[in-house]
Amino acid sequence: MASTHLKPEKTTEAADSSARSLPRWLLYIGGGVVLLALLAFLLLRMRPPELHGMVLQSPQRATDFTLVSSSTGEPVSLSDLRGKYVMLYFGYTFCPDVCPTTLADLRMMAQDLSDKEMEDVQVVMVTVDPERDTPERLGEYLGFFDPRFLGMTGPLDEIIAASTQFGVYFEYNKVEGASEYLVDHTSTITLIDPDGYARMIFPYGTPGADLAEDLRYWMKR
Repeated sequence: MASTHLKPEKTTEAADSSARSLPRWLLYIGGGVVLLALLAFLLLRMRPPELHGMVLQSPQRATDFTLVSSSTGEPVSLSDLRGKYVMLYFGYTFCPDVCPTTLADLRMMAQDLSDKEMEDVQVVMVTVDPERDTPERLGEYLGFFDPRFLGMTGPLDEIIAASTQFGVYFEYNKVEGASEYLVDHTSTITLIDPDGYARMIFPYGTPGADLAEDLRYWMKR
């Protein structure tokens, strides 16, 4: 029994002796590695994200405008959407390619975000073709992409005034040999924050996943 009690004491003494025999410089290196790893982790957390849209430094809130809602047929103002992140797009329902593609990207964004996150987001399409885009047509068209999307229409001069501040330009072009016309227009999306400030512009073709990623960045600020 006596020899059994002596063995742990020898083992412990050997371990203590081994620890004391480690070179001091080796202990310093080990501590330095841990410190560098911690600093790298903190730098990664602090590094600005790689955003996909162009960040705006708006000194003032976006100028308010009031048009007709595709959901109710009643007047609705941009300021009515305060408290939400507004993804604002100017387009039209007869658009053959750019608008359906952009709305499909916005639909993918909405699918990428959770239902909870989408409660704080409102996609808005203001028509640049009010002669043909009635509230009913806008509502039906946007419903094909996502019933939560909101359309706005109204007098042409008011739409021009609303679009100009966001750098949106459009013009009508008659289709040769047809009674219809097309509308050439700027195809960017503007992100307006819950306080009414324009924060980002997304170029045409920004994937839905990238739109969702940038939105989450602003939501977490």
